[in-house]
Amino acid sequence: MATTSTTGSTLLQPLSNAMQLPIDQVNFVVCQVFALLAAIWFRTYLRSSKTSSFIRHVVATLLGLYLALFCFGWYALHFLVQSGISYCIMIIIGVENMHKYCFVFALGYLTVCQITRVYIFDYGQYSADFSGPMMIITQKITSLAYEIHDGMFRKDEELTPSQRGLAVRRMPSLLEYLSYNCNFMGILAGPLCSYKDYITFIEGRSYHMTQPGEDGKEETQYERTEPSPNVAVIQKLVICGLSLLFHLTVSKTLSVEYNIEEHFQATASWPTKVIYLYVSLLAARPKYYFAWTLADAINNAAGFGFRGYDTNGAARWDLISNLRIQQIEMSTSFKMFLDNWNIQTALWLKRVCYERASFSPTIQTFILSAIWHGVYPGYYLTFLTGVLMTLAARAMRNNFRHYFIEPSQLKLFYDVITWIVTQIAVSYTVVPFVLLSIKPSFMFYSSWYYCLHIAGILVLLLLPVKKTQRGKTTHENIQLIRSKKWDEQENSFGHNSFSTTNNVCNQNQEVASRHSSLKH
Repeated sequence: MATTSTTGSTLLQPLSNAMQLPIDQVNFVVCQVFALLAAIWFRTYLRSSKTSSFIRHVVATLLGLYLALFCFGWYALHFLVQSGISYCIMIIIGVENMHKYCFVFALGYLTVCQITRVYIFDYGQYSADFSGPMMIITQKITSLAYEIHDGMFRKDEELTPSQRGLAVRRMPSLLEYLSYNCNFMGILAGPLCSYKDYITFIEGRSYHMTQPGEDGKEETQYERTEPSPNVAVIQKLVICGLSLLFHLTVSKTLSVEYNIEEHFQATASWPTKVIYLYVSLLAARPKYYFAWTLADAINNAAGFGFRGYDTNGAARWDLISNLRIQQIEMSTSFKMFLDNWNIQTALWLKRVCYERASFSPTIQTFILSAIWHGVYPGYYLTFLTGVLMTLAARAMRNNFRHYFIEPSQLKLFYDVITWIVTQIAVSYTVVPFVLLSIKPSFMFYSSWYYCLHIAGILVLLLLPVKKTQRGKTTHENIQLIRSKKWDEQENSFGHNSFSTTNNVCNQNQEVASRHSSLKH
């Protein structure tokens, strides 16, 4: 019987007991199913062509706050407090420095709540908790603050193309701000989306086309038929069902904790340890596949998430998708894995930290990621190890990859080897993230004799670190260009999009040019 308590509703306690699952997790899944049904209703009866933006904002916000209250009880007030104070900071401080104050406050407030939850209430009880939605709200608060700073203070020529596309040119109203942070489609599991994309969806401008007037100067707007998300939603729900089934059956028999079980460590051979490490971490991923894919399906069901059309003319509903399962499981590099796992968080880290860091952007980004995730020591061990693995993998690829591009048999051999090494390195890196505590994490690494840590350090010490393209020979530039093309092929649709979709459906030529700009 599930014995964990909850600050949210206990209405579903009988179902929790029957399924032998924590009540928090049952509340989360039921609320997400309710959100899916509400999204279908929202798109059917409150579509932008028939309903004002004000009504859509109000309904989305009230439904979101209701779901938060059902899941977390009075703890849901933290969402309003964090959002409300951040909005006051934006209004009072002004556009020149508000991004800094919002960043410090939002991240600090999140950290205080995480410390309180972990070290005062339920250390080690990793179930659904109110800090999860706060992590998404923190991303939205900080992202929007930087986007307003870029749009209302900085000059256009100072911005990168991605920053220029995301820049917000006016201060949002309080209702728009709360709707963006607390709407029912994303309050429980996200994912993060840009403010401009969200407002475009609420106002229905994604499906408006512009046509020149008869005199060649005046422009008229008319609404293009909205593509149906039904196929995309059904496909994602099938993935959710399979992921949930795998998690409830196979995952429970392949615990990550067994990697540090004394008998296993004493009797298992090295090949057995390596294989079980990979399989146990593989089995730990479906719960994330389920939660993030369901969240994506909810947004799509409401009509949000349309990116445009692919080369075959099929609608793409992956604007705010948070993962690409095939690319994750077939990753042949650490970067490819990170680019396709928790995509929107990776974009957030890049936008607010990596692109703006004045020194050591990789290290700063991993530190921010660790702080944002929480205060369990295992998180910090994972992300510190991740810095080392990322830098070592980058050095290896820069020094050796271009020798294995041709012929195709050699490239296939390289792909197989790098896939094996990547999967083992990723599994080795994230074990502390799952174990959470410091003692079991060090038990695992010591049982492996810190071999990948040592290997990473040796790689960085022995291999030359290639700098920017400036000063390289022609032969090296050619090899880098060819290697880059290879990266694009092996990670097709793996690039993170930084542009909004305000006019994505205008013309087929615009769609083609947008895909071209994404490549750059």
